[in-house]
Amino acid sequence: MTRKKMKRIAVLTTGGDCSGLNSVIRSVVISATELGIEVLGIRNASDGLLSDPYQYEVLSVKKFVNFPYERMGGTMLGTNSSSAGAAGSKNVDDKQKIKIFAKAVKALKIDGIVTVGGDGGTSIMAEYCTKAGVPMIAVPKTIDNDTPYTEQAVGFATAREICVEALDRLDTTAASHHRVMILEVMGRSAGHIALHTAIAGGADICLIPEVRYSYKGVIKKLESVRKAGGKHSLIVVAEGIKTEDGKPLVAQKGDGLRYAGAGDFLQERINSMTNAFVVRTTVLGHVQRGGTPYALDRLIATCFGAKAVQMLSEGKSYYMTTWQGNKVVPVPLDKVVKTSTSKVDIKGDFVKTALSLGMYIGDVKPVRC
Repeated sequence: MTRKKMKRIAVLTTGGDCSGLNSVIRSVVISATELGIEVLGIRNASDGLLSDPYQYEVLSVKKFVNFPYERMGGTMLGTNSSSAGAAGSKNVDDKQKIKIFAKAVKALKIDGIVTVGGDGGTSIMAEYCTKAGVPMIAVPKTIDNDTPYTEQAVGFATAREICVEALDRLDTTAASHHRVMILEVMGRSAGHIALHTAIAGGADICLIPEVRYSYKGVIKKLESVRKAGGKHSLIVVAEGIKTEDGKPLVAQKGDGLRYAGAGDFLQERINSMTNAFVVRTTVLGHVQRGGTPYALDRLIATCFGAKAVQMLSEGKSYYMTTWQGNKVVPVPLDKVVKTSTSKVDIKGDFVKTALSLGMYIGDVKPVRC
């Protein structure tokens, strides 16, 4: 049976924003155009196909020649971090949304979809596309870098650099005032950003969700730095850490649970146990998501976009592009969806390196690389 030639594909971004998304979109458009395939840019994740009228635009190479979108953070198409669906269809149940989505795909004559998203958005889009009978390739993006099977997700490299730069800046003011500086970074339930930042930025302490810690252990490390002649200390804290006894640091806010100030919590605990240190906390928050994407994010994003178009043109569907050993390796999407998020390997080289440097990261036995 002869495979139908693709004439038109769509690209959309879903979930939280990050740097590098526009490089994926640009790569999809240019690669598809080279193959004679038209590209529709869908606005605001699945909202663009669930809205009446549909929200999209035809993306041409000329759009990227006249404006350097790839140098900008965020997404030129807009996104939606809610799994509730389109803003214009809040009262429509999931089955109805899938029918509306399928109708839109047919009406716009979309032969394939490239979706750029995290675990939640990708899972939702996989269900929509499967029910609509349209081929789909997923591109992983998340500053948390917790997508399984890929060494790097789009957005992680830039977020990491922003965090390291912040720690560098905190180091000079901490040294000037002989303070303990706590830097709280994102990452949800994974500690990749925190651990990478702590090692690259020379932190004394790094607390991540994957490792249990103790308040006494934190104080002991701070005291040891002072005894060794250090007059200031740097602490990196992942937003998803729990209390010493394993209780989550979350609060009910609007539509669900949100992480509730891990850095401030640790500062309060230190102050309640000793007055030997002057402690200050900086929460980077959404600063980590924005700004000009670094070269590595642009590179990986561009490779992912080109590979996604290639796979669709070859009749392949329901794969996710992954970065493994400086290569783009397709992984079946059902395999990705069934796998839990990728956490920090507590037996891996990053943890071993931190411990070899004398960094306190919790109750982990010292090991050598």
